[in-house]
Amino acid sequence: MSSSTIQLITGANAPLGEASTVKITVSCKQSPAELDVSCFMVGSDGKVSSDDYFVFYNQPSDPGRIVQFNPQDKLNSEFMINLSALQSSPIQKCVFAITLDGPGTFADVSGCRITAATPVNEVVYEITEGNAETSLVLAELYRHSSGFKLRAVGRGFHGGLKPLAEAHGVNVADEEDTSSSPSPAAPSVQAEQARANASSVIEASRSEAASASASAAPTKINLNKIDLLKQKVSISLRKKNIEQEKARVAVIFDASGSMYGLYESGVVQRAFERVLAVAASMDDDGMMDVWFFASKSQRMKSVNENEYENYVKNTYPVPRLFGGLGAGNNEPVVMADIIKKYTKEEPSSMPTYVVFFSDGGIYETQKISKLLIDSSGQNIFWQFVGLGNADFGVLRKLDDLRGRVLDNADFFALDDLDKVSDEDLYDRLFDEYPQWLKDARAKGIISP
Repeated sequence: MSSSTIQLITGANAPLGEASTVKITVSCKQSPAELDVSCFMVGSDGKVSSDDYFVFYNQPSDPGRIVQFNPQDKLNSEFMINLSALQSSPIQKCVFAITLDGPGTFADVSGCRITAATPVNEVVYEITEGNAETSLVLAELYRHSSGFKLRAVGRGFHGGLKPLAEAHGVNVADEEDTSSSPSPAAPSVQAEQARANASSVIEASRSEAASASASAAPTKINLNKIDLLKQKVSISLRKKNIEQEKARVAVIFDASGSMYGLYESGVVQRAFERVLAVAASMDDDGMMDVWFFASKSQRMKSVNENEYENYVKNTYPVPRLFGGLGAGNNEPVVMADIIKKYTKEEPSSMPTYVVFFSDGGIYETQKISKLLIDSSGQNIFWQFVGLGNADFGVLRKLDDLRGRVLDNADFFALDDLDKVSDEDLYDRLFDEYPQWLKDARAKGIISP
């Protein structure tokens, strides 16, 4: 019997104490369909090293029997985890998820909880609000300097088990291989997972008529990188107590010649993906508005989370840095266009959250200052992000900029964007935004 019980809220974590084993129990009180519970044993990249580390009812253990799955009934399941063996393994964390095998969404499911019980304590996380998705990441058991902790996640996934599994690195047969003779029809993905090869391969089709070739090698596709980032965005939003806030989200990229290396190395693409996850989590319609600027600026087609792959390469390839929009830095021209769009063309009482990436060379101090002052009574918050140790001029002195209705901008610089964790980046992106929301709402600039 555990000596104490710790109740978690979404985004929180708790230590499991000094124990050699832990029993993880997943249960729900009511569901319109059977629930498939699974565990992804992932490395530092958030992916399984092979399909053998995807534990579910058709593969109830990993090769080392660190995690053993014991389904009870259609609403209850258990995992027994050898923490001592997990400690000495390369596995960084165990991700526990649940999927509806049938009609409905988690908005129709009630009484879901995950419990981690050791002889020392019991950690409980209850899902209090339904999600309009068919898969749900419940919690993560992860390494910590003091041992292991359980983190409450509560993040939904659209599309069921297939995208959930792919997002954690499980190989998924994308479609039937018609070049060889098909094997007998396999059950649907969520009804009964069939391993097409020696390792666990989830069949892509949910149709009862879907079939798979026993000799076909599965094609690994990664359609849900943004889904993984959204989980981290959600945690940061909850920490800042703004998880229910909606906003129009925009991103602006410096496209001057000095940015050449960051475009060529893929840093700009990765920055785009990380902000796209913010839009997918926070934007009122899931779309993100995009601008590129140098001497001139250009609006691009708004994008959603399904359009992220190779976006920068396809939209603003490296050769355009030499002649596309010029070679200089003209922040005022793109800032003026942003203000025009959100206050003249598409006025709204909804907040507008703008992330502005630049590698410096900022010299239009008076014009930038005037635009920030003029827009301080509007529904726009400017989050400037400096890339490298360059001259960022007035942006470093935003807190001293006088004459504004309220503080409507924040700035921080990063030596190397790729060396900053997603968690740290999102925490910094939302550092001053919550206070702006409060102040702008108090002054009637945005809707209550």
